[in-house]
Amino acid sequence: MFDVAPGTIVVYSDIGCPWAHVAVWRLHDARRRLALDAAVSFDHRVFPLELFNSQPTPKDELSVELDACASLAPRAGWQAWSAPEWTWPATMLPAMEAVQAAKEQGLSASEQLDRGLRRAFWGESRCVSLRHVILEVAAACDGVELEALAAAIDSGRARHAVFEQYELAKTDAVDGSPHLFLADGTNLQNPGIEATWEEGGDGFWRPTIVHDDPTIYDDLLRRAAHRG
Repeated sequence: MFDVAPGTIVVYSDIGCPWAHVAVWRLHDARRRLALDAAVSFDHRVFPLELFNSQPTPKDELSVELDACASLAPRAGWQAWSAPEWTWPATMLPAMEAVQAAKEQGLSASEQLDRGLRRAFWGESRCVSLRHVILEVAAACDGVELEALAAAIDSGRARHAVFEQYELAKTDAVDGSPHLFLADGTNLQNPGIEATWEEGGDGFWRPTIVHDDPTIYDDLLRRAAHRG
């Protein structure tokens, strides 16, 4: 499969996945509460739903899932899409590529940009597929050097990472968005959450949360930090 560095949690996800927004918020929240910021890093990798599905992820489909996910992590920042319909992102690849490009500055920079882009999309209705929006989000991240990021994005030199990670995910090593991996071999897809799905009259499948255990993130952070 692949190696995970000690003290690291690898997160495969799509920025446009609401379940991943829950997972990433819970990871940051648990790390802060446990005072493990210096001990554990998050290595974001891509699970690009649009490549797996050969189509943009429909706005109506995500809107159906938003309420359920917002109930799981209300402080993560959520709002129904409030910008004009035509500004809905047709692709998340530029945003995910930017997070990979930020890794040139270290995992902390990529973590900050990833989290900022998720907030911008899910909580602020911003079209994060656009270069200027990505850079506006990056400018608000204290740990991101803006000119270096812009140069990395414009060169396209992180693009190969997106497709390498996609090819690995296609081998069944990764089950979906989000899927977390630790150095000790622990891996969990959508940790702590169990949902059932029922097809609605509009053709979309609606989730019902039947089990949720957010404390699993405390265990994952302690495992990654080798603190039992």
